[in-house]
Amino acid sequence: MSAAAQGWGRLLHPREAVQTLRDRFEQPRFAPGEHYLARGQSRSYGDVAVNDGGHILDTRRLDRFIAFDAQQGLLECEAGLTLGEIIALCLPQGWFPAVTPGTQQVSVGGAIACDVHGKNHHRAGSFGCHVQSLKLLRSDGRVRHCSAQENPALFAATIGGLGLTGLILSACIRLQRVAGAAMQGDSLRFANLAEYFALEAESAPHWPYTVAWVDCSARGAALGRGVFERARHAAGAAPAPPRALRLFFTPPLSPLNALSLRAFNTLYYHRPGAQRSAQRWHWQSFFYPLDRIAHWNRLYGPRGFYQFQCLVPPAQARAAIAQMLELIAASGQGSFLAVLKTFGGLRSPGLLSFPAPGTTLALDFANRGARTTALLAQLEAIALAAGGRLYAAKDACMSAESFRRGYPALGDFTQHIDPAFSSSFWRRLEHS
Repeated sequence: MSAAAQGWGRLLHPREAVQTLRDRFEQPRFAPGEHYLARGQSRSYGDVAVNDGGHILDTRRLDRFIAFDAQQGLLECEAGLTLGEIIALCLPQGWFPAVTPGTQQVSVGGAIACDVHGKNHHRAGSFGCHVQSLKLLRSDGRVRHCSAQENPALFAATIGGLGLTGLILSACIRLQRVAGAAMQGDSLRFANLAEYFALEAESAPHWPYTVAWVDCSARGAALGRGVFERARHAAGAAPAPPRALRLFFTPPLSPLNALSLRAFNTLYYHRPGAQRSAQRWHWQSFFYPLDRIAHWNRLYGPRGFYQFQCLVPPAQARAAIAQMLELIAASGQGSFLAVLKTFGGLRSPGLLSFPAPGTTLALDFANRGARTTALLAQLEAIALAAGGRLYAAKDACMSAESFRRGYPALGDFTQHIDPAFSSSFWRRLEHS
């Protein structure tokens, strides 16, 4: 089975028929009564890009640049082009994606369908805020041109629409002008959750990028301790890019357990680089630290892993996240990938966009069967009770109730679903 079919979490074993599209002019074959889903780089974690028993429209060969305005930073490209390919062309000309998630190996179509976010949401919003227009193929064979002015309702449904409104063929996106390939900023240890929120409040008005790694094994007075990074694009020479590594095999058992995670997190928190002002990074090191390890998702072993990512509104964020971290530490199922970020008030046009004002917590959990799914259900309940929601692109087991309560525009969105498009995620929630 291909890694793409499993999803990035490597949890699933779907049966799919794959059509590989060669360019944006090729007409896919839609058979009556069948269900279809477009898929690019398959970097979503759960079942949102999986179509068990159905058809996949593979867009990885829709990877052409169509036009680039180097004065305005407007790029038109096919939907299968990756952010990494965009950076390779545009960064030497002084342009960079306005928003990027934690991997450059994500397609433009996937970034739109999941309305991805990055470390600068408090300043720039989500990816959908920078999509000027897109071309969408529906199963009736017609191509819809969508923007805020043309087919605006379908445009809003497609941004963050999980691939359910049709096949995104191409898009025009706005990039941001940057000073250079280097990043400059600070790495700062914080002793607990209260210090994180103080650092974030101090930094967000002045720094375009902020993010924190959290030691989710810490408890008591150290609950929520971690390392805070804040940065901006900088001129001048960048440090050397990180050396590429590769996991060549999947270990028969995951080496990640309570003991190894506690040791790793303690070492990572106390490492010399965790407290360094006026630090310079290569852009790859700052934005994409995990991309340097090819197939890093194999580290969790043959059973794969879950990711949990929630958003909690500002008024409830401190209490709810503290409760989650206490629960995780007590469970012994911690994560070495635990991230805290703050979302700002810039609203995406997408009906099902995940970000909203508040704090987001994201963690990976090795799949230990019922123990892990029970923990995820408890974390979901805390987020829901606090008025929060979960991110569909990272999810593999959220409840239908959680999805309905977290996304009040769901009713409006369903009016724009293409009748031939579906996914394992959508059917799971529809039938639960």
